[in-house]
Amino acid sequence: MQKLRNWAGNYTYSAAELFEPERMEQLQEWVAAQHKVKALGSRHSFNSIADTSGGLISLGKMNRVLELDPSRGTVTVEGGIRYGELAGYLHANRYALHNLASLPHITIAGACATGTHGSGDRNGNLATVVRSVEMVTASGEAVVYTRGEQPEADGAIVNLGALGIVSKLTLDIVPSFDISQLVFESLPLSRLEGHIDDVFSSAYSVSLFTDWTGRRFTQVWLKQIASTDEAFVRDEFYGATRAAVPLHPVPGISAEPCSEQLGKRGPWHERLPHFRMAFTPSAGEELQSEYFVPRNHAYAALEAIFQLEEHIAPHLYISEVRSIAADQLWMSPNYGRDSIGIHFTWKPHSEAVERVLPLIEAALEPYEARPHWSKLFTMAPERVKSLYEKHRDFQNLAASCDPQGKFRNSFLDRYFK
Repeated sequence: MQKLRNWAGNYTYSAAELFEPERMEQLQEWVAAQHKVKALGSRHSFNSIADTSGGLISLGKMNRVLELDPSRGTVTVEGGIRYGELAGYLHANRYALHNLASLPHITIAGACATGTHGSGDRNGNLATVVRSVEMVTASGEAVVYTRGEQPEADGAIVNLGALGIVSKLTLDIVPSFDISQLVFESLPLSRLEGHIDDVFSSAYSVSLFTDWTGRRFTQVWLKQIASTDEAFVRDEFYGATRAAVPLHPVPGISAEPCSEQLGKRGPWHERLPHFRMAFTPSAGEELQSEYFVPRNHAYAALEAIFQLEEHIAPHLYISEVRSIAADQLWMSPNYGRDSIGIHFTWKPHSEAVERVLPLIEAALEPYEARPHWSKLFTMAPERVKSLYEKHRDFQNLAASCDPQGKFRNSFLDRYFK
């Protein structure tokens, strides 16, 4: 097998084999027969979390919607389905998910397993809508964890690939809704002081973009639930001015791949992501990092990163800052605290980024920043462990599910051993 790379091209997987089952029985038989195995989703990880010295398994051919149950308010899907694929189906049936990530191209199983998020003060990360998760364990047996029925379910949903291969998920759904989106330019950092909660609660979803120069945010993206009797129109936002034309978050790039702006109303699944499903979501090769700080530390944390302007700016495409509601999922970066996610999309300057990340992590250390599990970070394992009060519980759960270490790899050994 030719070695696979992640979508950004910065990581090459070491696995010697890739298996793509079409049926549950094939998945179970293959997993049971392997010595080492990991699931490969849409390859949007930037580190070794999904790698293995054994075989990789892709559920790309197991991507069906299995059941829509309006009476329970759920939809059940196979483990290989992507958000964009499910969203169209739900919308056609007048239902929705509560939130989406910036990209509709990622797999639901992979996003939930790593605590990936959308945006919004009242919106938990994408894993918070998982009602139950079915996994194929090391023996090939299928095990189901259901929220509210087993205490371990809160550990199994954001599972980091440590417990098994996610074969099926049941998700909470809501009635379909429309979103209008406006973009504003040049928000001064100073306007957030004393008003940061007001800024992030001003719409259903709020994203601030910056290159960390000039102590300002280059763009603000507001996504608001559209009312039938009220247009989403405002000309000014805390000193930022409304954009007159559609914009891409990265300066100089065409806005054609981006979701509709200028207040034009549209379906939830065509507005909540920043990018359209039909377009490849990349400005070219890139690297990504992200850190989560408690909401009450948000302004101080942003101030601290702006102090690193000269180190960050030469290697950055853009940063995005979003809010995420607290949850009770053991390994979620938002466990037990309302959070601000500070995301960095880097130019492919690997060595320079490796030098900058410790500076960012040192600046954020007083604010208990947790790193995104599937993106680049250099934080010491003992520091990461100290940030998760359920770390030991999760480690014990992983050991009980996988006593022989079939799903373990160098990443899990580093942070959970």
